[in-house]
This record gives sequence, structure tokens and C-alpha cells, in this order.
Amino acid sequence: MDKESIKIINEAIALQLRKSDDYQNKESWIKQADYYPRGVLTILDIVYAKVLRMYSVIEAMEKDPNYEQNFESIEDSCKDLINYASFIGAYARGGIEGQDPTKDFLNREVVSKDMVERALKKSKEPKQSLYDLKSEYVD
Repeated sequence: MDKESIKIINEAIALQLRKSDDYQNKESWIKQADYYPRGVLTILDIVYAKVLRMYSVIEAMEKDPNYEQNFESIEDSCKDLINYASFIGAYARGGIEGQDPTKDFLNREVVSKDMVERALKKSKEPKQSLYDLKSEYVD
């Protein structure tokens, strides 16, 4: 017999697969990474909004026993949180569809050690003065 928490995780998996058909439809150019312009930070913003909504609904239910949520249930929000947590992990691994391999988990350009070494070497090269340049072009 499965634990109820495992059932919820399995339902979250099924939900993620169904929603991906809407969010990244095969007929669209949109990829999952397009939703996260700041990488993991964007996903954390979404998680934070989900948690705030859950607090709002639960506090309303706590104060008014007759209150009924209008749209998504607390259970639905929990499944979304599970899925967004998996997106954070996947993004950190570089495993989100459409993710740019030249960018890090915050969607910043990755600077390789080789690029840093080349920039340092170039900065140590002797520079020509404007006077030297002028003498090359003026007779």
C-alpha cells in the first residue's frame, strides 16, 4: 500500500506531464527555459507566489469555516510546488529544455577559466599610445 505522500508525488508527475503539453506545445517555438529569464531565481519567485497563495487561502479557511477556495485547491498548489522544486533541481543541472549551455543556473553568461586567462594576458600586453598610433598614419 502506497503512502499518501507517494500518491501525491505520482499525481504531481502526471500533472507535470499534462501541463507540459500546454506550456511547451510541440507546435510552438516556446521551450520550458523561456519561462525562466533569471534561471532558478525566476522559479523561486513562482514558488514564493504559490506559498503566499496557500497562506492566503489557509488563513481565510482558518478564520471562516465556510470559506471555499475559488480555483486551485491546497492539494493542487502542493503538486505545483513539488513540480517547481523539480524544475529548480533540473535547471541547476542544466537539464531544462531550451536551457542555454553557455549560461549558469541564474542565466548568467558562463566565463570559463580560459576566457579569464586570455583577458588577463591581453591586459598585460603593452599598449600603444595615441601618439604612437598617430605617427603610424601621419607622414
